[in-house]
Amino acid sequence: MNAVQDASNSDLTPEEKVSLWREMTRIRCFETIAIQYYQRGYMGGWLNVQTGQEMIPVVIRSLMGPLDHSISSYRCLGHALASEMTMRSCMAELLGRETGSSKGKGGMHSFQSPETRFWGGYGFVGTQTPLACGLAFALKHRGEAGAVFCCLGDGAVNQGAFHEALNLAGLFRLPVLFIIENNEYAMGTSVQRSSAIRDSLARRAEGYGMAWDIADGNNHEELRGSLHQARDRARHERLPTLLEVRTYRFEGHTIADANKFKYRAKTEVLDRQLNHDPIKLWGALLLRDGITTEEALASIREEAMQEAKDAAAFAKSSPYPSRAAITQDVYWEVDHQTTAGATGRHFFND
Repeated sequence: MNAVQDASNSDLTPEEKVSLWREMTRIRCFETIAIQYYQRGYMGGWLNVQTGQEMIPVVIRSLMGPLDHSISSYRCLGHALASEMTMRSCMAELLGRETGSSKGKGGMHSFQSPETRFWGGYGFVGTQTPLACGLAFALKHRGEAGAVFCCLGDGAVNQGAFHEALNLAGLFRLPVLFIIENNEYAMGTSVQRSSAIRDSLARRAEGYGMAWDIADGNNHEELRGSLHQARDRARHERLPTLLEVRTYRFEGHTIADANKFKYRAKTEVLDRQLNHDPIKLWGALLLRDGITTEEALASIREEAMQEAKDAAAFAKSSPYPSRAAITQDVYWEVDHQTTAGATGRHFFND
């Protein structure tokens, strides 16, 4: 089947197509404001943005049903917002305020939304992949026709945990999609210098007996079609897929990355921003097909930017966690004053 001709593309309504552009723009605007606040010293630690990769989390979320789950790497702001987490709770978390999604105690690596089945972004590279297998095994064990969307970066494919996860998924026929967001440079080393298999990272799936594919992360129809087919393979055949999505990040590994123009040419980055921006490309298609107007898109962009600025103002005015809060939300047993929490005997009875 040609991914572009997939039914998931032809079934999209004009309103849904505009909604996809809106969600991508919301992510871009949020990260734009977050970068400003990071550079002004309001955030500590890491800030890993998805600027240039926004189409991936939005398309994934648009294909998810009530039995599907998603999990991500630490480059997860787009995934968090696409999963209906609010800008306010996310920005407050970045600023370390108690109104944040994890009460300001986790920062960049602590976005999760169990109520919408987004199980977070993980700071240790590749560690989300075996967790995705666990989620997929639970679906299979319960007999639920769902799929797990697991995103990782190109740098994670060389981690041992990733290969262990692929082996488990292939061995137990787990309904999981491993999605490599290949932005080409990991933490600052190109794929050509870090992978023995040069033509495709997804080809590694052959060693584990699973299907694989490659999709353009800037081509909505191709990406949606490939994800749709892999999702149905997971749901109906209970089989895993390794999908490599070719994308590009406009910023460095983190916003504090002082070498972002040393391991790649500035002209390369500018070319990607001008000619391969997923938001510009999707917007141009909407205009070409007469689905919307320049004025309507400008209004959406303005609304998204205002939402991001409001989130930043909310976060800045919110209090920091109290000192006492540092011992809370560590162990459920302690927080809820159970016998095990009071005695410290979590696993054994004397």
